[in-house]
Amino acid sequence: MEHPQTPDGRYMVVRDRLWRLANPHLPAAEREALVAALMAARRQVKAAMAAADPDALAAARSAVDAAKIALGERGPVWWDDGTPDFNRHLARNTPYRQWYERLAGG
Repeated sequence: MEHPQTPDGRYMVVRDRLWRLANPHLPAAEREALVAALMAARRQVKAAMAAADPDALAAARSAVDAAKIALGERGPVWWDDGTPDFNRHLARNTPYRQWYERLAGG
């Protein structure tokens, strides 16, 4: 499994760290548009870095952040059960610890 997802579908694990997934409740067309905007913004980051243009880089990074917030990967959580956000936490330091240890064979 390349990047396992937590049983509740809120995170994937990359190098032992939890990363919040996009809101699965977004309509498909909206999700596709937001992913396209995210990819375009990432290309703008690359171009701005190549051009050594700090203003363009700041704008492009802002566009990446806006797309990620709209997707639910950053900003307010997309679930409503009161569970705290463990985005970017090491899995071993979260309630997902036992699940991840079993997954990793530990």
